[in-house]
Amino acid sequence: MKRELTVMPLFGWVTRRYGVIGVDREAGAKALREMLAAGKAAVADGRPVVIFPEGTRIPVGERPKLRAGFAGLYRALGLPVVPVAVDSGKIWPRSFVKRSGTIHFRVCEVIEPGLKRNDVEERVHTAINALEISPA
Repeated sequence: MKRELTVMPLFGWVTRRYGVIGVDREAGAKALREMLAAGKAAVADGRPVVIFPEGTRIPVGERPKLRAGFAGLYRALGLPVVPVAVDSGKIWPRSFVKRSGTIHFRVCEVIEPGLKRNDVEERVHTAINALEISPA
């Protein structure tokens, strides 16, 4: 989660208490190193690591490249990946306006550890964009 959210009063405390890994998106390589260390610590503690590989909510119809942190965690942690496609962008866009509706999830096939970066990124990107978006 972006670090700014982890320092908000009350909400930030709750996120830190539950082990959310805050990422300073402006810190470049330093942020990646910190995220990798926090990810390794989470795995050592037996906690799952969940990452939104695009880095943020994505408007419906867009398919941006995955952020570098995904590939870094994949390689460093050596864990399988379970891609999940989510179509929340149709009712929860990147604004304060939210609409009622149904969000669909699709849990995709597990991707084994050890693939080359391009291969895992292509498979994850295809999987997380697997839901057909219907009008809200």
